[in-house]
Amino acid sequence: MALSHNRAGALFMMVSMAGFTVNDALVKLSSTEMNMGQVMLVRGFFASVLIAALAWHKGVLHKPRLLLHPMVILRSACELGATIFFLIALAHLPIGNVSAILQALPLVVTMGAALFLAEPVGWRRWLSIGVGFVGVLIIIRPGFEGFSIYSVAVLVSVLCGAIRDFSTRAVPKEVPTLLVSVMTAVIVTLAGAVLVHPLGGWTPMAMWETGALAVAAGLLLVGYQFIIMAMRTGDISFIAPFRYTALLWAILLGYLVFGDVPDLPMILGSAIIVASGLYMLYREQVVAKRLPIANSTSPGMAPEGL
Repeated sequence: MALSHNRAGALFMMVSMAGFTVNDALVKLSSTEMNMGQVMLVRGFFASVLIAALAWHKGVLHKPRLLLHPMVILRSACELGATIFFLIALAHLPIGNVSAILQALPLVVTMGAALFLAEPVGWRRWLSIGVGFVGVLIIIRPGFEGFSIYSVAVLVSVLCGAIRDFSTRAVPKEVPTLLVSVMTAVIVTLAGAVLVHPLGGWTPMAMWETGALAVAAGLLLVGYQFIIMAMRTGDISFIAPFRYTALLWAILLGYLVFGDVPDLPMILGSAIIVASGLYMLYREQVVAKRLPIANSTSPGMAPEGL
């Protein structure tokens, strides 16, 4: 029975990663026609409506005062930062490269837990963190011709995501996840409205562009729901590695939709990051310290931000 639950959980995780990644592809496609502020505004509007409707259905909108907790505000601010820098990078880099660098998030979360929360991290996990960051450096190639400043934007997004994860751990349990998601969606939408003019102004939208962003918002909700189902169905230690299928989806979509062919440094760096993440998960399982990885794949965490 446990094996069947784990298989179902793994399938749910893969569907979740597919939902998030196809959302990324639709956003990247839309960014060729409009600025990122407009993308955030339009997609955020649809996402806010969908998430608010779900939250209303679940009956979690009756205590808005819970959103005034400092950790909720900090989490929303970090989610906003992660989203802005992620979308900036996504508009200028191959989707596979962005996804690969984002896979370093669990490494950053574990490192932060050791440095700032005094969680015990042994030398093996420190070594895997260091190796993982070598993989990141191989992908972004600092100091070489292949380096792009937008790779730094992905790293800033990862840093914001890690702080988001830490602040999420400090959010009181009585604050519903869906209520926090509603607040995040609204904040991202409003930020998009503010950024539209500084980034070049409003661009008239064709029907397919509006539809694409509406579908992208729907896929965000699909991703959230399936990751919740995944984490509730099987063992975290079995299911968490399947988050790396996001990288496979990103490479496939990058090739099919945008014609991006991964080069050797990207493939090598990605393999190193994934291998280090899997080894760290194994070590956390051995020492019964799985919380950092669990946090980065928990129901409240979208890998690429809202």
